[in-house]
Amino acid sequence: MNKEATFGAGCFWCIEACFKDVDGILSVAPGYMGGDASKANYKDVCSGTTRHAEVARIVYDDDQISFDKLLEMFWFVHNPTQLNRQGNDIGPQYRSVIFYHDEQQKSSSEMYIKKLTLEKIWEDPIVTEVCEVEEFFPAENYHKNYFELNPNNQYCHFVVRPKVEKFKKVFSI
Repeated sequence: MNKEATFGAGCFWCIEACFKDVDGILSVAPGYMGGDASKANYKDVCSGTTRHAEVARIVYDDDQISFDKLLEMFWFVHNPTQLNRQGNDIGPQYRSVIFYHDEQQKSSSEMYIKKLTLEKIWEDPIVTEVCEVEEFFPAENYHKNYFELNPNNQYCHFVVRPKVEKFKKVFSI
């Protein structure tokens, strides 16, 4: 059965590049969610004034991959203890957030946070927001498959590529 998950874990180029080749994931779309404005585009979101997060909307086959497995990947691909940033990317658009699509996703997300907190995986507290899904604004076309289409871009070369390579080693993709 096809389901959706929506994650914000910093730059959506990284999230898309890591998740797009995972077995059971049917599609990954970069976009924006969780802001105050009634529309979202890259320029406005990057200004930090709309409060939207860069997110990846993931469509997956629940018979092949579970939401809990997606959560495991989500926690791996970013640092959930950094408020409104990931590395050198700073602003509310880069915050750690899970937009749940149903109560089971909400419960699983909250339980996972408690588990990771108890296990003291990170020194600092987890700041990941768990919010009900809101209107999804697809990113502009040039953001789709950005890493794949722009492998020599400086950001892709120094930030996205190492993250994707590490992700693929751990999750055997």
